[in-house]
Amino acid sequence: MNLVNSKYKELATLVWQQGQLVEISITDLTDSGDGVGRYDEKVVFVSDTVPGDRLIVRLTRVKPKYAYGKLHQFLEKSDYRIKPYCIVADKCGGCQWQHIHYEYQLQAKQNQVIQALERIGKLKLPKVEPTLASPSPFGYRNKVTYPLSISSKGEVRAGYYQKGSHQLINLNQCPIQDQRFNPLLKEIKQDITRQEWKIYDENKHTGILRHLSLRIGEKIGEILLTLVVNGSQEKPEELLPGITVQAKKWLEYYSQLVGVCLNYNSQATNTIFGQQTVCVAGKSYVREKFHGLEFQLTPNTFFQVNTKAAEKLIEIIIQELGLSGSEIIVDAYCGVGTFTLPLAKYLQQVNISNNDFVDIATEDLSEIGLRKSMVIGLEVQRVAIQQARHNAEINHLTNVRFYDGKVESLLPDLEVKPDVVLLDPPRKGCDRSVLETLLEILPERIVYISCKPTTLARDLNILCSTGKYYLSKVQPADFFPQTAHVECAAFLVKREQDKIINN
Repeated sequence: MNLVNSKYKELATLVWQQGQLVEISITDLTDSGDGVGRYDEKVVFVSDTVPGDRLIVRLTRVKPKYAYGKLHQFLEKSDYRIKPYCIVADKCGGCQWQHIHYEYQLQAKQNQVIQALERIGKLKLPKVEPTLASPSPFGYRNKVTYPLSISSKGEVRAGYYQKGSHQLINLNQCPIQDQRFNPLLKEIKQDITRQEWKIYDENKHTGILRHLSLRIGEKIGEILLTLVVNGSQEKPEELLPGITVQAKKWLEYYSQLVGVCLNYNSQATNTIFGQQTVCVAGKSYVREKFHGLEFQLTPNTFFQVNTKAAEKLIEIIIQELGLSGSEIIVDAYCGVGTFTLPLAKYLQQVNISNNDFVDIATEDLSEIGLRKSMVIGLEVQRVAIQQARHNAEINHLTNVRFYDGKVESLLPDLEVKPDVVLLDPPRKGCDRSVLETLLEILPERIVYISCKPTTLARDLNILCSTGKYYLSKVQPADFFPQTAHVECAAFLVKREQDKIINN
């Protein structure tokens, strides 16, 4: 018997090598979108596959306990597999899941959140609701930014990079972006080619034009075009000769286009936008309606890319909180007030004149303890705070205050105890000191919004393992259909003092 086992292991070792073919069945999906199968108790990751697929895979990168493979042959196709809508879906790196039925995408995202909470968060049987479907599985992106390159024929190309490479897949349209972008994408590339503007070469750090960005206010329909250039202080005409005349032509030709901007980025990095933006023609912003409020969005303003899905999530948050109107809420990492301002609608307003608005909006942190019923927004980017204040003003919301600085520095200095803290940090999650401050000030409720379940789970573990909070529910929301990304809101409630669990 031992001899048989020894021979089997020897054969398995010979197969477990780069270039070899193995048969596997896909049983799960990773948070990056790859299918997961097993061969001889070792894990194999394969892109463009679906649970239920049985296939032959060629191993491309092999480690002792896992490997990456490439689809070689289907033996049986999953019932959840569909034909991709996009003709370059198998090449373009913009989407990972167009080949998966949308209902199963929603199930997979819910499962992704559950696994993260259980494995990383160490939370037993977390209550994770079914994933909130996007109202539009396609055509939902209100902002796109395409890197540019030049073809062998001298034509300007724009698109996304091919999966696993740095080769650009040229696009004239994209099914996940707002379809009002499509005519502009194709024709503006042609205009750039005719202008003979030099395209940026990231390897040599030469050339001028780096990215083409389009943003739309989905509800209102205004479009903003931004060209990202390799420059710093130069005048637009020095970098792109003829840009002023061309920008005016674009505004005349495209009725929904309201502005053309140049963003300066001279860094030799993969950062898309620089700090400085100038308006060449028209307006420097678009208007958007969100939860009954008007927002002004500039080229590099962070705003949720799926307007309708974000509205559905904020409605659930407001419903779950059941606000009485007299709460004090802190919105940490507030950006331009995307969630701050809708929350402020449900609180009592402060009666002030328009002339007093700016003074009160910029009052010192020590003064807010004198006020009740308000939302306080904290954000590290000063430009975002300026836009947030402006958005509050145009909506006549007088019970919001915005402060710029690091959340970990501002939160401990607030001269008021919040009833609710909303967290919406970057993908890396919260700084540990932010979580420690929350465990000291102990707001009654915490709402943690995250686009990365693994860092969400890590931070929830810190908050819940003290016994001071319990996780009441998690609501995943599909802000990014056809991709493996998922947004979610976790709702934490402070335990009563006599029920605090000491670990």
